[in-house]
Amino acid sequence: MTLFRPNTAGKSYKWEVLVLLWMAYLLNQADRQVFNTVLPQIKESLELSDVAVGWIATIFNLFYAVMVPIGGWAGDRFSRKWVTTLSILFWSIATMFTGFAGGFLALVLFRSVATGGGEAFFGPANYSLVARYHTDTRATAMSIHQTAYYIGIIASGWVAGHIADTLGWEWAFTIFGAAGVIWAIVMMIRLKDGDDEKPQVREKKPGFFEGFKAVFTTPTALMLTIGFSGLIFVITGYLTWMPTYLHENFGMNLAGAGFHSMFYTHLFAFFGVLLAGGLSDKIGAVKPSRRMMLQGIGLLFAVPFIFLMGNSASLWAIYVGCAGFGFGRAFFDANPYTVLYDVTPERLHSSCSSVMIMTGFGVGALAPVVLGAIKGSLGLSFGFTCLAAIWVVCGAMMLVISRTHYAKDYNSIKNGQK
Repeated sequence: MTLFRPNTAGKSYKWEVLVLLWMAYLLNQADRQVFNTVLPQIKESLELSDVAVGWIATIFNLFYAVMVPIGGWAGDRFSRKWVTTLSILFWSIATMFTGFAGGFLALVLFRSVATGGGEAFFGPANYSLVARYHTDTRATAMSIHQTAYYIGIIASGWVAGHIADTLGWEWAFTIFGAAGVIWAIVMMIRLKDGDDEKPQVREKKPGFFEGFKAVFTTPTALMLTIGFSGLIFVITGYLTWMPTYLHENFGMNLAGAGFHSMFYTHLFAFFGVLLAGGLSDKIGAVKPSRRMMLQGIGLLFAVPFIFLMGNSASLWAIYVGCAGFGFGRAFFDANPYTVLYDVTPERLHSSCSSVMIMTGFGVGALAPVVLGAIKGSLGLSFGFTCLAAIWVVCGAMMLVISRTHYAKDYNSIKNGQK
């Protein structure tokens, strides 16, 4: 009977929650990367232009950005377990139906609208559940959770490419979507909200715009959101176009391009984020502002590697660039939600997460179509150079704000002033 009645009071259950959400996040990112991996085959099969496929990814991110504040609001008002699990179920079914798309409009409906809308409810509640069960181990738990992103993209890059090469791109969506449906059922059985471990205090339910106010009037949270937007723009552009870059410039098949474009970046990010998470918990316990300093340093470290991977004639030089890019970004990846929760009220964590995600993906949504347009006129190499410049600005600004505003915003929350 223990399969059906998890012991939420046990200390080990917080790690089971992390495992459950880790796998859900892996499937979330794998489903996203399927489209990028099989994109050349979709283009050929449905006779779509570079700009058209760029718009499919852009509309996905825009619709996700529009819907995610509703997801954050729902996560703060209703059961985070059910918001999370129903989100997984919905986007997985939509992913399966994407395999039946017969043209641009159908791809927009199933991929951009249905899948993007379903995923919008997952992130805020998902991160809030991790934070609820992990307090003194929060950055470490968030870092472990982030490794699902890297493994999901590496695995889906190769698996989806192999499925597309052997069975066709349609089957890649069907198989990955079905895996998500199965995991959603497991989550419904095992996941609990965790409210029974906290004192039951009646609080006024947060209003829809409270998260917006908390983020946009708190300098540290606002700067984090700007940095997160720069992060998502660069990553979205990279994820969308790097497989195509290797396929077209170096003649790789889809499986090879999907694997090599993702493997080196996310392998080094995997180890980087574990290092950054442990380091963040250690130095953040002494001086919390150092978490944001780590993020800024990570972005600046990655800049020359972004330039290298987009401006090299040698595959091995590109792979080195991808590896350095992944290792540097990991220091940002380990900390966004830990930093955000340091400077915003706990009762608004889902809402504040959704505001940061909405802004980040709203900005990042432009990357596929912008790089698609640059590709047609100036080439992807110039596009990657532009991506490097974005991280120079974001990294420098985060270092400044970590020194000038973090301590004040952090102390305001600890002293109950917000």
